[in-house]
Amino acid sequence: MIKEKRIALRNIGNYNPGSIDEYLKLGGYKNVERALKINPDEIIETIIKSNLRGRGGAGFPTGLKLKFTTQAFGDQKYVICNADEGEPGTFKDRIIMEMDPHLLIEGMIISAYSIGASKAFIYIRGEYTESIDSMKFALNQASEKGFVGDNIFNSGFSLDIEIKLGAGSYLCGEELALLESLEGKRGYPRIKPPFPAEKGLLGMPTLINNVETFAHIPYIIEKGADHYKSLGTEKSSGTKIFTISGDVKRPGYYETEMGVTLRQLIYEFAGGIKDNKKFYAAILGGAAGTFVDESVLDTSMGYETLKDKGAVLGSGAIMVMSEGRSVFDMTHSILKFFMHESCGKCVPCRIGTVQLLQIMDEAKNNNKDKKEILNKLLNESEYMAATSLCPLGQSPILPIKSIKQFFENQF
Repeated sequence: MIKEKRIALRNIGNYNPGSIDEYLKLGGYKNVERALKINPDEIIETIIKSNLRGRGGAGFPTGLKLKFTTQAFGDQKYVICNADEGEPGTFKDRIIMEMDPHLLIEGMIISAYSIGASKAFIYIRGEYTESIDSMKFALNQASEKGFVGDNIFNSGFSLDIEIKLGAGSYLCGEELALLESLEGKRGYPRIKPPFPAEKGLLGMPTLINNVETFAHIPYIIEKGADHYKSLGTEKSSGTKIFTISGDVKRPGYYETEMGVTLRQLIYEFAGGIKDNKKFYAAILGGAAGTFVDESVLDTSMGYETLKDKGAVLGSGAIMVMSEGRSVFDMTHSILKFFMHESCGKCVPCRIGTVQLLQIMDEAKNNNKDKKEILNKLLNESEYMAATSLCPLGQSPILPIKSIKQFFENQF
């Protein structure tokens, strides 16, 4: 039976998250001290060599983000932790913030040092009250110990970390809308390029990663790039936290090496389908993800392997549906969510999300041929994907296209 391999979750349950002294007994902040003795360029090259990819959904190489940011010109550079986590079915980042907040702080300090940033922000969604309290308390403790602030470990490097709260907008999980919100503006998307590494917060070079991504940095500094790259698969190195919910016996969060199969996650980690029913479908990556059927159960959970199957890894969320569930009803719910969360800045998304839901309502109320409806949804979502400003308008095509591929006959 496959076992968990924990990196981002390795300290969970091993110490009281409210006690920095207990964390220090586990070797806490040793990797920060180690990193501050290394040339920043060496740290960046180590992260590049490790093949760590962003764990927020897009999977962009983390080391390249560091390199692009450090190469950009600016009087001030920033590090931002995207802890908005608004993707339905996703709850991995809150686990780290509530049960191992110091690991996140360590990852941010090392990242800031590598790019020459002296100011960092943790952008947390306002509904995450326990995460907010936990991070505030941990930051205060770290400041009292001298791990955050001036001249950390007598290295000459200083970093101030501040917590900022989001107002509950799904869109602000997108990095450019997050920057607008952080600057005190309405959370609208920006046109890119330029990208944050070149022109981010207040027009300065900015590194943005999510909580899980930062949590991998200290481990790589400790164990080295070769060790980290030996975990997972050739193109999807390391581990991933999968949050499994829906019709399973043991819903929860599980961290294992990349390359684990969907079947192993559902039947070995999550205990299988509840009420002794059969597997029907799963949504991978949250609402902005893809439906899959049983033909994907034995596919390796990696960026490229899932892409080859017409699916996405996304945030690592897995929402399981047993026999008797309706893909049509679930799609209706997802499209209703997108319509509600659209900021309305660009016409394709503002109008398109409404039209998608109207098409679904028409089919539901008039009992029209649902295959014809599916083709209409696909055409509309393709226009949106090609013309919308940000990922929200580009997202509906993912679940709709996957339904066309896997469930057209059942839709």
